[in-house]
Amino acid sequence: QVQLMESGGGLVQTGGSLRLSCSGSGRFSSPNAMGWYRQAPGKQRELVANIAGGGITNYGDSVKDRFSISRDKMHTTVYLQMNNLKPDDTATYYCWARIYGRDLWGQGTQVTVSS
Repeated sequence: QVQLMESGGGLVQTGGSLRLSCSGSGRFSSPNAMGWYRQAPGKQRELVANIAGGGITNYGDSVKDRFSISRDKMHTTVYLQMNNLKPDDTATYYCWARIYGRDLWGQGTQVTVSS
């Protein structure tokens, strides 16, 4: 069974930093892409950042220049470095992967930014 597991969420003050990690387990190898989405209460899930197999990255407009996505050499773990966090960044962050022709989601990790 293929699964994604996130870690690294928590509570941070405005202007602080957090680093999220997400690793695939089971028969998880060579995903087409991996990334992060987030969903705040009462809002739709939105793209934070993703990275394709070739290394091309894509960011949501609200996090450009503050967040950075990267991955390990095996392409089975993806990281999200979040700097200069703002209260509007408060949300549940979900890891995502496109693998074996389908979308795979993690259970989510909470990020809360206090003002």
